[in-house]
Amino acid sequence: MEQRNKRKEEKKLLPFHIIKAASEGDAQAIQAVLKHYEAYIAKLSTRKMYDEFGQSHYCVDETLRRRLETKLIAKTLSFRPVPYKGIRA
Repeated sequence: MEQRNKRKEEKKLLPFHIIKAASEGDAQAIQAVLKHYEAYIAKLSTRKMYDEFGQSHYCVDETLRRRLETKLIAKTLSFRPVPYKGIRA
């Protein structure tokens, strides 16, 4: 059962080569990163709003969503992976 959960978690991770390409400025890789975090950003951007009758509605705040996407792109571009040196025997 624990192995099944591990496989499920691995599917949620972005492959390293996409992260590396995005940090180097590859537009398609950046789009893949944004797509990966799209649902999470939408959840963070959801706000409770009220209409003229006082009824509440949950909506995605587009300004906040764009700000979060911009921050993600900026952090992705500034990311520098640490070189892997391998395991010494």
